[in-house]
This record gives sequence, C-alpha cells and structure tokens, in this order.
Amino acid sequence: MFSEIQKVTDKAMVFLQQKALSALYIPKQKLHMAMNNTNSPKVQLLYDLCKSTFTPSSLSSAPSQPVHKLCSLLDTFGPADVGLKEESPNDDRGHGFFGLNRVARWAQPITYVDIHECDSFTMCIFCFPTSAVIPLHDHPGMTVFSKVLYGSMHVKAYDWVEPACIKESQEPGCPQVRLARLVVDKVFTAPCGTSVLYPKSGGNLHCFTAVAPCAVLDVLAPPYREDLGRKCTYYVDYPYSTFGNGAQISNGKEEEYAWLAEIETPDDLYMRSGVYVGPSIRV
Repeated sequence: MFSEIQKVTDKAMVFLQQKALSALYIPKQKLHMAMNNTNSPKVQLLYDLCKSTFTPSSLSSAPSQPVHKLCSLLDTFGPADVGLKEESPNDDRGHGFFGLNRVARWAQPITYVDIHECDSFTMCIFCFPTSAVIPLHDHPGMTVFSKVLYGSMHVKAYDWVEPACIKESQEPGCPQVRLARLVVDKVFTAPCGTSVLYPKSGGNLHCFTAVAPCAVLDVLAPPYREDLGRKCTYYVDYPYSTFGNGAQISNGKEEEYAWLAEIETPDDLYMRSGVYVGPSIRV
C-alpha cells in the first residue's frame, strides 16, 4: 500500500513541477531576443534607438524624450565602442588605429568613417590630428548629436538671427552677409557630455578645430541630401563691427554677434575615407 501511495505522490510531484516550470517558460525566440539585447554592443543599441526615433514622419523635429535617451546613451561611448583606440598626443598627426605610416599621417589630415547611413539618419566618425579644422558650415533642417570620444576639440557655433538681417558686403566674393549670434565657443575634452544642435537652435552652424588628436562620433538626422534641400554650405565669419553700422541688436553684446558670408567649399578641406572596424550592426 505504501508503495502505491508513494507512486501517486511521485506522480503528483512531477505534475506540480511541470506546471511550475510551464509558468516560467520563456519561448526560445523571446529568450534569444532578450539575450541579444543584454549582450548587444553599444553601437547596436544606438542604431536601434536611432531607427525607432528618426522615422520619415518625424525627421523635422525629434521629440525631447528620445533626444534625452540618445544623449544618455552617447554619453557612455568611448573609442573602443566603435573600434578605435585613443591617439597619444605624442603621436601627433596620426591615425594610428587605421595603421597609417608616419608619412601618410601627415598627408591625411582628417579621416571620415561611415558606420551607417540611410534615408533617416547617418552614424559616422571624424578623426582629427592636432590643428585640423572642419570650417564653419550649416545643417539645414537637421538635428545633429556630437560626442567627443577622445582628445580635445574647440567648437565655435552660431544660430541665425531671426528675422533675417542681411547686408550687402564690399568683401571680394562675398556679395551678402547675414547676421548670426554666437552660441558656443568652448573646448570639449573627453570624457564630456553629448552636444546637440537643432534646425534653428543649439548652434546649427559650427566649426570644429582639433586642439589635440581627437575623434567625434556624429549622428545626423536626417542626413545631408542636396536634392531635398539639405546641402552643406560653408561660411566665413566677420566681426560684428565689420558691417554693424545700422544693424539693431535686440539683446546681448556686439562681440556675441558676427556676420556670416557664404563661400565655396574650402580647397584645403581634405578628408580621407576610413574603414569602420567596430562591432557590426544588425540592420
């Protein structure tokens, strides 16, 4: 009798164990996705967040909450997260992580690395040797996130004064100048927070100058596209006093303003394409 009761008890225990396990059962597909999310490299998380944030219907203005999430994620990035290693100031003019020799380092001032580009956004890296410059340029209708991965970079950025204040210029090759207000003029040294510029605020027109060898991770949404009116235009800035007579400043001091004149793409702006060697992205 005892043996029979034991058998029934054993069967009941097995049944209860199976019920308990079934309640905890996670389908393989969901478990695989959860594991992937846990182990995904940061660049994959960045891609996924950009893809969900920058859709064709939301390109004109990114909501504030996703912008905050993107900044928080970008704030955690370092060189290794995108396959780079930090350049030593003693190895100046270098792009050592691309294996360039000393002569090539001097001949290739800025390296552009494309991580991902689609109709909605671009993820890319700019690698600068000391003193390399990307001249003053605009980002029409775009939101841009910039994260210094290593090194130091000086950023000078303007926003247009609205309504537009335009004057005729006497400078050769610059028929018109337009008034802009200086909003950023500082050095960013890694580790530092992510900066964001918007279509009409945050310093939509900016200039980058490498104070030391540095790299910048950029997310542009939407990307440049000339046929849709998103052409990259370069400018030169003049002190307010150069053309200031008669122009009204609503607030601030004269030194906070400048006149910007459109110019052709500078001849000395020279970039080479680098190969992305960081973690692969599942698109």
